[in-house]
Amino acid sequence: MSDNQRRNLDHLDPEQRRRLERRRRERRRQRRRRALILRAATLAVLILILAGCVLGVTFGIRRGMSKKAEEKARKEQEIQAEEEKNKERQNLIAQAEQVALGYDYDKSIELLKSIENYDKDADLIAQIAEYEAMKSTLTAANIDQVTHIFYHSLVVDPDKAFTGNDSATAGFCQWMTTVDEFNAITQQMYDNGYVLVSLKDLVNETTDEDGTVHFTKGNILLPEGKKPFVLSLDDLSYYHSYDGRGIATKMIIGEDGKPTCEYIQEDGTTVTGAYDCIPLMDAFLEEHPDASYHGAKGTVALTGYNGILGYRTDIAYKTRQNLAEDQEAYLAANPDFDWDAEVAEAKKVAEAIKEDGWDFASHTWGHIRIGDASMENIKEDTEKWMSYVSPLIGGTDTIIFAHGQDLADWHDYSADNEKFSYFKSKGFNYFCNVDSAQYFLQIRDNYVRQGRRNLDGYRLWNDVHGEKNRTSDLFDAATVLDPKRTDVPDL
Repeated sequence: MSDNQRRNLDHLDPEQRRRLERRRRERRRQRRRRALILRAATLAVLILILAGCVLGVTFGIRRGMSKKAEEKARKEQEIQAEEEKNKERQNLIAQAEQVALGYDYDKSIELLKSIENYDKDADLIAQIAEYEAMKSTLTAANIDQVTHIFYHSLVVDPDKAFTGNDSATAGFCQWMTTVDEFNAITQQMYDNGYVLVSLKDLVNETTDEDGTVHFTKGNILLPEGKKPFVLSLDDLSYYHSYDGRGIATKMIIGEDGKPTCEYIQEDGTTVTGAYDCIPLMDAFLEEHPDASYHGAKGTVALTGYNGILGYRTDIAYKTRQNLAEDQEAYLAANPDFDWDAEVAEAKKVAEAIKEDGWDFASHTWGHIRIGDASMENIKEDTEKWMSYVSPLIGGTDTIIFAHGQDLADWHDYSADNEKFSYFKSKGFNYFCNVDSAQYFLQIRDNYVRQGRRNLDGYRLWNDVHGEKNRTSDLFDAATVLDPKRTDVPDL
């Protein structure tokens, strides 16, 4: 307190001095309070600043770590994408190589050109040039000289098929080929330059806006010396009459997703394997991809009266009406038979066969003699085939006639041929008969017709023991004939 302040206090009474003192103490408390608040505020600011710094450092660290993680993830994604791109590239190259083995160089080139920046890849450019050079060496086959061969279901055990004196045994001896004979024929035809083509490779097919179909000769390009042939299979239904005769019992889907067969051995056990034409030919083509033109397989002709592919899919098995004796025996032996399940499985197997590259055809529902049959019989039979077989295979425009019969003689089909017009109205455009001639092919604007050569016991036996050999252009029958064939009796 200054001297002036003291002198001023001397003139004040005690009460005034007390009030003044209280005001001074209050001001001092206020100053201390403000100082405390200021320090608290300063401390709070410092704490906030420190917290901000800590958060900033933490965020910075986390941000840095996040950026590193993001960068690492980005690099991993880039590496994975590059690996996927390289894998796809190698797959496409491998596909192109496989396709080229079947002489489809255009598709091989297309596959390589689908690879990103193929035109900047020296290896791809060189491979494309090589495929183009290989394509330039191909020559057009004479479509009029394409032969067509066919088989029935193959005999696995000749002792079972060929033993006996009844008409059934005579039929097996005449119509069936053994597994060993089939394999020998397939190998010899390959060695002789034969290449499997599809029936539909023989033509170019176009369709008008109104659905009218037109056909012209196709263009099959093969290396010099290669000869195209068509393959078909009859009656792949595994009839009840085949039971116990050393023939497969049904087609199934194998563990690899491919069609194969079931076969019942002598002891009654069921085994799975290549016991018929489809899996045997598949195995041969897998080992010899150059034996098939553009991946072609054969055509499977199906009847329907005992079902298809070994499955009892005809409606009679469901209604239990109009059953033949062997059908009744089958149902009696299988009391848990489920027609709907049977149909579903047959459809699934048929789809697998189609995905495997094989085509389907009608063989008529009842294996009828098409030339002798009346129009009423043909219509009734065809409606059954359309109702109970066609839906299971996804339809077809091909019909393969049974018993070697046809709709007419060798002259062209004509519009006034009632049977031909009927089948055309049902969507059939490809017609096949049986003809022992080396070649028979008609490609007309509105249909395709081809004769087929039977490679069965009758043909093999007579080519070896008869007066005329009709298969010498294909193979050596003497080396093919199964030694277990001791005779081919007349039916």
